[in-house]
Amino acid sequence: MELIAHDSDSVPAPIGGYTNGLEVAEATRLLFVSGQIPEDRSGAVPTDPAEQCRLIWANIVATLSQAGMATTNIVKVTTYLSERSLADVNTKIRQDVLGDHQPALTVVIAEIFDTAWLLEIEVIAAA
Repeated sequence: MELIAHDSDSVPAPIGGYTNGLEVAEATRLLFVSGQIPEDRSGAVPTDPAEQCRLIWANIVATLSQAGMATTNIVKVTTYLSERSLADVNTKIRQDVLGDHQPALTVVIAEIFDTAWLLEIEVIAAA
């Protein structure tokens, strides 16, 4: 599988570790990871935004692993934040987890289903 970034000179340059368009060439498998929430298996929810974000990414990595994939297989990330002030911590932790890998990205400020959850993240991966 080859990932090809498409960042046209005629649109705003991406900032924050993503690409405007990501072409997936020769993929044979797609994995749609449902919105992951900041709960562990016991139902515990950390109150710290950074801990919530790390827990969500741990859940995503575990789901990818179950499918025989890794974060480098992620082609699209959609993040739902309960408030704009969470953007910086979300960006930093996403970049820590993904490193140099820059999938397509959408961030939405939205009312989250459970008021204890500060964010929710879903991904699409390809292999």
